[in-house]
Amino acid sequence: MNDFQSFEILGGHHDSGMVLLADHAMNRLPERHGSLGLPESAFARHIAYDIGIEGLTRALSEKLRVPAVLGGFSRLLIDPNRGEDDPTLIMKISDGAIIPGNHPISDEEWNGRIANFHRPYHNAVSETISAVASATGKAPLVLSLHSFTPAWKNVPRPWHAAVLWDSDHRAVGPLLDLLRADPDLVIGDNEPYDGALKGDTMYRHCMVTGIPHALLEVRQDLIGDAAGIAAWAERLAPIFKTMNADPALHQYEVHASRTGPY
Repeated sequence: MNDFQSFEILGGHHDSGMVLLADHAMNRLPERHGSLGLPESAFARHIAYDIGIEGLTRALSEKLRVPAVLGGFSRLLIDPNRGEDDPTLIMKISDGAIIPGNHPISDEEWNGRIANFHRPYHNAVSETISAVASATGKAPLVLSLHSFTPAWKNVPRPWHAAVLWDSDHRAVGPLLDLLRADPDLVIGDNEPYDGALKGDTMYRHCMVTGIPHALLEVRQDLIGDAAGIAAWAERLAPIFKTMNADPALHQYEVHASRTGPY
């Protein structure tokens, strides 16, 4: 387990002022956990990772020359986009798939996964954000990348992408406007999910600290291959660059969370 990397940091210019995050970039498990009792096919599904996001984040980091932090383990092991006290941190069932390796689970195993995977990832996120803030003397712009399934419970999802947020609209408004400038795109605003989740990555690293941020979800069938990833990287890079050039998106400003007091 000591050789297993729970995160990967992509190099970039810290003085760029931007940080990219990809909580669910990979579907990897440490050898000692085997397959958690699941068939190999489970690790090609969205229950294991955000399809297309590793490639998209790598492409954007390279194009923009900005640092990025990738989660190095499958969300089936432990979900980095949940708070440590969230009951869904380690799932017993995910979209109909029972996860034998997660139930029953001892307190020792539960806490060990937090210590060995969840915390190291978040420490890397904190350190990367701090390095960018130190290099610029200002708040970084943090953009978190995720992907969602084309349909849920056999109901098609019409959105090509979606922006999720809690109550800090500073980066969200520009991102929505720039995406919606393309008449061919249908862009969700806090759909198919609500972005207010106590203890998640954006809450922990941006809401509490007052850092401008947004979470962007791209539909998985649009970034499921190299061509799709390249197309969306070309679309998003100038949008992110425009946002990053706005001085208003480099100021600390704490907003009250819709989930309750900090």
